Amino acid sequence: MILFIKLLLAHLLGDFIWQPNSWVKDKETKKHKSIYLYLHILLHGVLAAILVGAIQFIPYALLIAVMHGLIDLIKLHFQKKKTKRTWFIVDQIAHVLILMGVVLLYQHEPINFQWFNNQFWILITGVLFITKPTSIFIKTIISIWHPESQNSNNDNSLTKAGNYIGILERLFVFCFILTGHFEAIGFLLAAKSIFRFGDLKEAKDRKLTEYVMIGTLMSFGTAIVTGLIVQALLLQLL
Repeated sequence: MILFIKLLLAHLLGDFIWQPNSWVKDKETKKHKSIYLYLHILLHGVLAAILVGAIQFIPYALLIAVMHGLIDLIKLHFQKKKTKRTWFIVDQIAHVLILMGVVLLYQHEPINFQWFNNQFWILITGVLFITKPTSIFIKTIISIWHPESQNSNNDNSLTKAGNYIGILERLFVFCFILTGHFEAIGFLLAAKSIFRFGDLKEAKDRKLTEYVMIGTLMSFGTAIVTGLIVQALLLQLL
């Protein structure tokens, strides 16, 4: 289990946290001719090897890097503008399945950093997942809807403010779950609804209201489920 958590953490770092948008755009434009594709592949291999921390794992890290590159190449060559959302989901599922396969091949080898316990790996992976990766997941899933008000040139909101608000609210919910303060989640949701009420009332756009509600519920739902899973895993180690 801990081996999979470490590999998942490496995947989240390589695919979301440390992959700039400029890399993604260059890969989508140049495909297999993009130098960033190969830097991206190398990054995944290096991260897997470093986080696992065992010389014996290097061939498996190489396998992860190669398979990651093949999956990305397939997605880059076959996805279209209308199918990017579907290919994104398929791509992520394929990557996770590869990680699970590597764990099955390597499960006979106990791997642990002496200076970090198992709880650390579970906790840090859960926290990392509900930040940028979850933002990208939600944005991708709800991208099929485009409320007219969202495209207005009169939008006076701060740059990427919605993204950071979503990350912060999920971190709060995650902490509330782990500390057992479920009532605080209701307070946070109510507070956000109050602040959002004025914007939605002023917009007078039912599509925008539904769009915001879907995004908010997905954000809170993901944070709650992640928090419960992490809590259950931590309790098993006690």
